[in-house]
Amino acid sequence: MKITVVGAGAVGATCADNIARRQLAQEVVLLDIKEGLSEGKALDMFQTATLNGFDTKITGSTGDYEKTKGSDVVVITSGIPRKPGMTREELIGINAGIVKGVAENILKYSPKAIIIIVSNPMDTMTYLAFKELGLPKKRIIGMGGILDSARFKTYLSFAMNASPNDLHGMVIGGHGDTTMIPLTRLATYNGIPVSRFLSEEKLQQVAADTMVGGATLTKLIGTSAWYAPGAAVATLVESIVRDQKRIFPCSVYLNGEYGQKDICMGVPVVIGAGGWEKIISLRLSESEKAAFAKSADAVRAMNNVLTTM
Repeated sequence: MKITVVGAGAVGATCADNIARRQLAQEVVLLDIKEGLSEGKALDMFQTATLNGFDTKITGSTGDYEKTKGSDVVVITSGIPRKPGMTREELIGINAGIVKGVAENILKYSPKAIIIIVSNPMDTMTYLAFKELGLPKKRIIGMGGILDSARFKTYLSFAMNASPNDLHGMVIGGHGDTTMIPLTRLATYNGIPVSRFLSEEKLQQVAADTMVGGATLTKLIGTSAWYAPGAAVATLVESIVRDQKRIFPCSVYLNGEYGQKDICMGVPVVIGAGGWEKIISLRLSESEKAAFAKSADAVRAMNNVLTTM
């Protein structure tokens, strides 16, 4: 198993570190355009092998895509990070060109790879990759809902003073501050609806905190977060390489599911060795259906920017 992570910034490096520590591959390749960055971070990470008990080979490369040859999974984190006050939507003009170029170069050497998109705006970048690369739709996955769901469970744990590991909740829709949909109605505490423990007002506050979870961190630290995004990607990669069949909310191409066509959005999918294997249909309430449709409209508005480039 060989896994490539494109982009050696904070998210990409943390992702590669998590993948190596979990021993998900024989080799991890970290690639970046900045001279020496990926090589330095790869060497630094590999020097923790005897300390953390792994033997995954970690290779760094400056722009040499040939070193990624034969990758089974490729994670694309390339692009500029979100800055304070910047929305994901504002990133589209710059990051679209970066993601397209990276994906095309990757396929030259790894035509059978499963592609995971992390670059923002994530839903639009996933849609771009699907349209431009011509790969089977199940091999293109946008990682956003896993991270948003982790944040959702974190805020639930704060509100309930409970372990986040006992909480189960999901965020669907677009991966954006105004487009994600924390499904408070379906969240449970070891199988018990959280609504038994929290008032509707408190649940709405949890949902609101979740929706600005990324922006909150950007404001606090001055750039996009990296620990949770990196771990979220590694969790997705693990379900692929170990064929775990776990259900995660991921941005995938919809063709009628959830009432939407020709769009990539976050919905629950089964993740296995072939990528995403099937979409799970949730019984949404009327208000949740309306929220999903509204989210789709916003994602389409971003997608439409691609036609002007």
